Amino acid sequence: MMENANGNNQGFQVGDLVGAAVRSGQYAGELVEINGPRAVLKVLAVLKHPEQGDMHHPYDPDVPMFHERRALSYTEKTTVLLRDVRRFAGAVPDYKESLQKAVADEIAALDKLRRWAAQGIEQLEQLRREYK
Repeated sequence: MMENANGNNQGFQVGDLVGAAVRSGQYAGELVEINGPRAVLKVLAVLKHPEQGDMHHPYDPDVPMFHERRALSYTEKTTVLLRDVRRFAGAVPDYKESLQKAVADEIAALDKLRRWAAQGIEQLEQLRREYK
């Protein structure tokens, strides 16, 4: 599944369906080329939408440039490290449906984080009043 200490690609072959992490997103796709520790992945579905913002300063809205990260396109080819590749089990979802689900999941996760932060601020404000 993962590259081992000897650099072996653990039996991955061109044409294998795999899942791979690419920057902050995750994709299902087909291996179209293997070259040493790297492979070329043809994207077939989005499993997790890339995170927005500055990857070097996560969860910081006050960065000089808040990056927009788009998901890789259907059949887009990207280079991945074999260590970031795993076998994909099951049917690969439809690209457009997987993209919509990945965006909805990312929005839901950020909404949950926003609600958590709001409750945390509320609790801390109450504590601040009690600490006087």
